[in-house]
Amino acid sequence: MNDLLIKPDYLIDNEAKLREVCGDTTDSIWAKATTVITEPMEKFIALSPFCCLSSHNDAGQSDLSPRGDPAGFVSVANETTLLMPDRPGNRRYDTMRNIVQSPQVSLLFLIPGVPITLRVNGHAQASYDPELLEPFAVKGKLPKLVLIIHVKEAYGHCAKAILRSKMWDEKTHLPANEAPSLADLMTHHRTDQPIEEIERISGTIDQDLKDSMY
Repeated sequence: MNDLLIKPDYLIDNEAKLREVCGDTTDSIWAKATTVITEPMEKFIALSPFCCLSSHNDAGQSDLSPRGDPAGFVSVANETTLLMPDRPGNRRYDTMRNIVQSPQVSLLFLIPGVPITLRVNGHAQASYDPELLEPFAVKGKLPKLVLIIHVKEAYGHCAKAILRSKMWDEKTHLPANEAPSLADLMTHHRTDQPIEEIERISGTIDQDLKDSMY
């Protein structure tokens, strides 16, 4: 891989330069944001089976976590509060460790086939209160934690990114076996691992999908 030549004169290092290069923001764009979950936003969340959750720690290190369940898995408790179950994962606890240090989070809600998205910014807390966990039980299994997200800003986002990506266009979808496997992503950089260990990890991943969805 060739070294990338980064020219300092072309870097955006302040807002004035950003606006000089990219243009100003119109008043209507600022006005689209609100501090509460409106009725159409609540409906959008109820129809969404997937969202991305970003967080960061007090050192500024960030994380982006995919979250998914049947549509409506994020509950609108009231116009300024969302509840999200924390399902079994890889036990790195990146999001939870970040929230303990710095509560600011952002969410991006998607609905398959719908090109617009919903963005929510706010502060989060993690709770294991049984009364909060109970509504999110699946087949008698409770999540370990529920995220309480206090909404500070919410707004709809236009369709350009989804349309440019053609993400919902089935003609662009690849067979799953044409992409790198999770085992590949987890082990390719580990030159110390024999092939037997890589195969074991791959089998463990497949079994985990069967046994630990909830």
